[in-house]
Order: sequence, then C-alpha cells, then structure tokens
Amino acid sequence: MRPATATAAAVTTVTVLGAAAVAAGRYASDAALGVPSGRPFPGDPRLTVHATGPGRITLTRSLASLRPGTYGIEAPGLHAVVGPVLDRVPHTADTVVRRLERVELGTLGQGAKVRLTPQLHCGTPETALGLPHEDVDIPGELGTLPAWLVPGARATWVIALHGLGTTREHPLNLVPFLHRRQVPVLIPAYRGDAGAPAAPDGLAHLGDSEWRDVDAAIRFAVRRGAAKVILHGWGTGAAMALHAAAGSGMRDRVRGLVLDSPVLDWEATLRNLAAARRVPAPLLPLAVRAAQGRTGLHGDRLQEAAEPDALRVPVLLFHGPGDTLAPLDRSRRLAELRPDLVTLTTVRDAPHAAMWNADPLRYEEALRRFLTPLL
Repeated sequence: MRPATATAAAVTTVTVLGAAAVAAGRYASDAALGVPSGRPFPGDPRLTVHATGPGRITLTRSLASLRPGTYGIEAPGLHAVVGPVLDRVPHTADTVVRRLERVELGTLGQGAKVRLTPQLHCGTPETALGLPHEDVDIPGELGTLPAWLVPGARATWVIALHGLGTTREHPLNLVPFLHRRQVPVLIPAYRGDAGAPAAPDGLAHLGDSEWRDVDAAIRFAVRRGAAKVILHGWGTGAAMALHAAAGSGMRDRVRGLVLDSPVLDWEATLRNLAAARRVPAPLLPLAVRAAQGRTGLHGDRLQEAAEPDALRVPVLLFHGPGDTLAPLDRSRRLAELRPDLVTLTTVRDAPHAAMWNADPLRYEEALRRFLTPLL
C-alpha cells in the first residue's frame, strides 16, 4: 500500500471509530438520563401476580417481593399497595404472600405483571389522603412549575423533592406525618415532570440544573410567609436540595436538610443507571463522558455542595447498603466527617429512595427528633 493510501485509510478508520464511539456514548447516556418522570426504577424485576384474596396477594418470589415494609405495586393502568410478607400463609416455594392493603387504580388480576415502587399514592393530597391543599404555580427559570401546597400553622415549611423513578406523588407518603405536626408542605414539580417545562435537552441532569427550580420554590415559600425552610429530597431530589442550600440566593432561609438516598457522586450514579438499563460494560465510560458533554454536568459543583466543610445547617441522612444507584459510602463519609451536623440513619433491605417504605416507624421517629428543634 502506498504511504498516501495507507494514511488515508488510517484516517478513515479513526474517523469511523470516533463516530462509532460518539454514537455509542450518546446511546449509553440516553439510556441513563433520558428517563421520563415516573418511569420505574431500573433493575427492579417484573413480578407476576399469582393469586389474590381478601387482604392478601401472592407474587413471584424474589429479593424484591421479600423486601420488608410497605410498597406500591404498579403496571399500566394499575396501582395498589402491599404491606408486609405473611410468612404463615401457605404458599409454594416460588411465591411469596404479602398483605394487600388496597387497590387504588385498575383491577388486580391473576397473571398481571407488576413492579414494586416506593410511591404509595395516586392523585393529589386531597384525593389520595383527604387533606385540603392548594394548587399553586411557581414561576421558574424555564416557565411555570405546578405544585401542591398543603397548609399548616407553622412558619417553618418543608419543601419535598422527589427523585428518579417517581413523581411528586412520592412525597405524599410523608404528608400525613407532617400535617399532624402542622407543618406546611410544598411539593413542586420540576423541569422534566408532567405539567412542568421540559429540560432543554430532554435529559435529566441529576440535580445539577434542576436545583434552580428548588431555588424558585424557596422564593415562592418565602413570599407566601415561610420564615424558615427545610428541604427534604429523595435521590436526585436530595442532590437538588444540597445544590440549593449551597447556591440559592435564599439559602439563609434553609435551616435543615433531609436527604434520603442522596446522589452524592453523579458519575457513580450515572454508571449504575446505565448498567441497570443494560448498557454493556465497555460503554459505561463512554456514557459518563457523553453525558457530561451533552448536559454540561459538573461533578465538582455537586462535590463542593456535599463537601463536609460546605455544610452550614443540620442534615438528616437516610441511606442503606441495598441502594444500587447511589452508593452508601459517600453518605457514611459525610456523617463521619461532620458528626456535629450530620445524623445518618441506615436502613437495611431497602432499595433506592425507599427508606421510609422499609421501616416507616423508625423513619418517622428519626424525622420527628430532627425536626422538633427546627420548627
């Protein structure tokens, strides 16, 4: 082969390989970040409903269906709530029987394919819980953000921020607990949620840009009379809370953070999301680079917001070793380095953002102790 021909062939090969790498990275980052609001958590298996009876449901036996606690189960057009495992009820070796609390939507029949979700409720605070609420509009950076405001007599508000795989119905799990303590609760939608403006690139940013919608929610709460604000976030919602506590112009009103399964290492979470959505292992590094290039993700900003020295307010952390999306080790490190401000409650046998579901009584007691001096 002549030198010029060889050089041209080599350049062509490099160009083709480069284009293939770009395409592969785009595919992998889409799989990780192109997640519609409310899409089930990746990696959770679909379970078959084998039978139902008065107050009970029989599901495929798996680590997921054996989880302790209370969960929603969902499928298109179906939502129900299941309670603890009923060990003493007869069942086959490949099934598990759980208490069936209620069916909120659709018909739960034999053969249905369902997934577990930490989201228990469907609807608004009024239709799901019987609690009065106000539908409010929050002026946001990209447009109007719909939100629910559950009123309360206190001047300290909780702003509740859902994360990946759920909608703003997820924080409804805790609204009765907060309502009994007369705490106003603001539950906003943010960019990418149903009814809210779309993200300009159509991708989730793991809190890196969404936190500005939290800033808008804080400003709204203050305009409506909040003297102090506590940010309670799940997963990427927890990352948004950290960003807002560090970067909001209203951060002096933020007096506490409750972080459930927080995303403190966006690269690790991105890799885990992509892997859970069956992106081949060799493409995972490409997914990280492509996501950063496409979204402008800045890991250093999240790292700075989550640095122990950056914390200025008390933090209650809920996290568990069963979280396959956001590693527990970063939460442990934060708690070890700032024991004066950070309280870590670990929860076993609970997936991402389902710490309350696994042990509601323990969760709410820890939350009560944390909130009492801040209200």
